[in-house]
Amino acid sequence: MSQATTTPRPRRADLRAVAQAQRVLDGRQRGLKSVLPFLGPALIAAIAYVDPGNFATNIQSGSEFGYQLLWVVVLANLMAMVLQNLSAKLGIATGRNLPELCREHFPVWVNVILWIISEVAAMATDLAEFLGASLALNLLCHIPLLMATLVTALATMAILAMDRLGFRPIEMFIGALLGVIALCYLLETIFSGPDWSEVAIHAVTPWIGNHDSVMLVVGIIGATVMPHAIYLHSGLTQNRVPSRTADETVRIYRYQRLDVVLAMVGAGLVNMAIMYMSASVFHHHGQTDIADITVAYHTLTPLLGGAASAVFLISLLASGLSSSAVGTMAGQLIMQGFVGFQIPVWVRRVVTMLPTVIVVAMGINPTQTLVLSQVVLSLALPAPVITLIYFTSRRSVMGRLVNARWMTALALVIACCILALNGVYLWMSV
Repeated sequence: MSQATTTPRPRRADLRAVAQAQRVLDGRQRGLKSVLPFLGPALIAAIAYVDPGNFATNIQSGSEFGYQLLWVVVLANLMAMVLQNLSAKLGIATGRNLPELCREHFPVWVNVILWIISEVAAMATDLAEFLGASLALNLLCHIPLLMATLVTALATMAILAMDRLGFRPIEMFIGALLGVIALCYLLETIFSGPDWSEVAIHAVTPWIGNHDSVMLVVGIIGATVMPHAIYLHSGLTQNRVPSRTADETVRIYRYQRLDVVLAMVGAGLVNMAIMYMSASVFHHHGQTDIADITVAYHTLTPLLGGAASAVFLISLLASGLSSSAVGTMAGQLIMQGFVGFQIPVWVRRVVTMLPTVIVVAMGINPTQTLVLSQVVLSLALPAPVITLIYFTSRRSVMGRLVNARWMTALALVIACCILALNGVYLWMSV
């Protein structure tokens, strides 16, 4: 990981990646290989966009409303692409991450409020990710859900231990898990045979129905545009490839922008696949009340066969394990950035998994909890979005990478959209 959370000694894989990047910046390497050293940070951030919360909201949306909410997935992914690009650019331009900049520029009381909001969002994130991986282990290996939760915690710690090897190995490992998820949903697409004309129409046709659909719209936005991913991405790019001149900084940003586009397009396609698979399988067969991942698994088996249900669980497990690790990385960065201190990773892991253990022990419906956690994330989202726009639009902070006016305007529209959806949801709830 970057210097945002730790300052480890340079590792061989990291030094090799940085050396390759420097050769590209010096003009000594061109072609497809010139892109490879810069790919990685967005792959880690993209895992947050295909976490178990996405599974829950997309499955429920597809089963209840068919293809009609696909446009929300497309819109949310485009919004995420803009925001993750700004976050990556912030780290490259300043050499600091978003929480660090907030601590430098805002009063203490503002930072405390932002930190509390971020920690609540981190808890909701961990709840979704832990529950998803635990459910997958429970159904795939037939072990008790509480035991599956403990196994998930140990597996997450093993993934986090890779951070000692440097940023490159963990980028490659998380990227490989993202590839597993994408491959699983390529297979699910083949198994489910969606109606491509319906997919094309509803991907670009806005539709909002009743109270339930509005809640799912907010949940999809919350599950797709993740607060902790916005914070983390700025930390993943800060000082990852040292720049010697302002021109090099601009060139590094252009490569990172490609990294963001590729990773976000991949995550968006996976999210669309989850929803249209649910629409083509569950909604098409009259199963319009699939609001539970366990029910989805048991319903999928007779409709598409054991292979499709096994692939579904493998993708859920890969999603839960990888996103749990990424969520812990983000939590460390958020705490150190806002309040200037850091706790051991295992302590954070234990504390943040407690809500999941409580939910499992009390027998609360896991999937409904997943959907509600995504609504909490959507309500927490304006804080990082507004601060990100504030900093990236200031030339004194960003230098040559300051936002163009149209980019700031677009980001403000996205922020207003998020605030409006949250307001509608709260008004309808009251």
